[in-house]
Amino acid sequence: MNSIKKYALTYLKGMAMGAADIVPGVSGGSIALIAGIYQELLNSINSFSLENLKLLGKFEVKSFYKAVNGSFLLSLLLGILTSIFALSNLITYLMSDHPIPLWSFFTGLILISAFLILKEIKRWHLGVILAVLIGTGIAYWVTNLPPTTTPNAIWFTFVSGAIAICAMILPGISGSFILLIMGQYEPILQAVNERNFLKLFVFAAGCAVGILSFSRVVSWLLRKYHSATIGLLSGFMLGSVNELWPWKIVTAWRTSSDGEQKPFLDENILPGDYLELVGKEPLILSAFLAFAFGIFLVLFIEWLAAKLLK
Repeated sequence: MNSIKKYALTYLKGMAMGAADIVPGVSGGSIALIAGIYQELLNSINSFSLENLKLLGKFEVKSFYKAVNGSFLLSLLLGILTSIFALSNLITYLMSDHPIPLWSFFTGLILISAFLILKEIKRWHLGVILAVLIGTGIAYWVTNLPPTTTPNAIWFTFVSGAIAICAMILPGISGSFILLIMGQYEPILQAVNERNFLKLFVFAAGCAVGILSFSRVVSWLLRKYHSATIGLLSGFMLGSVNELWPWKIVTAWRTSSDGEQKPFLDENILPGDYLELVGKEPLILSAFLAFAFGIFLVLFIEWLAAKLLK
């Protein structure tokens, strides 16, 4: 019964990761760290070694499934896919029609999570403090980068897949946002719509190489410099709040592949200036309630996880 509870909870955590991945600017890695499954996720990805892959060649499927922590990965993947298919329309609607409460909710969720994770660090020293500051600075810098024009070559599709997937497993940095910065967000979406299977295969291959390589680097850092690495990852989450800030003014637009005008560049502004500059109400009460709900949800999930796994 304990294992059923464990994998049911993993499924729910996967749903939370899926919901986050739909939103550009929110990282599934943040949710994995918040939900306490980040280390297990890294270990499971790392278990796709040559030795374990040989088990598939020998048709020892059961042994392979056990070796790669298949029950955990399957529960997580099912949760992610459920969320993507069930919530994508809702999240898209909220982003379009109610952006201030949505971004406020994620701001509350990310901030409280970063502080709870930092609270787990038992031994604070100068290295940990520097790691938090460096992580915050890097995430802030990345979220301020403008989208660039990059080569429309197949090799760059591979590279962008490898880099974007690394960002997806890093808390605080969104893979879809990295694709946008690299000028590959629209081409990849276009490849999906046009069923350009060669481009999608090359992108997926880049993702596979990136995640299998980078997860080992992060795992090594967590083993050797646990507190400093946790500080760095928490810093990424804190710095990402720059991208999640609810009150923004669009400074430049882009034309999507289907001819729609979409925001290209934006700038954070104060709630007091929002009405004057954007011409819409800043919805401060709604923002505060959504922010508080984000904090409450993280605390409730922590309590629920502790209760279910007793």
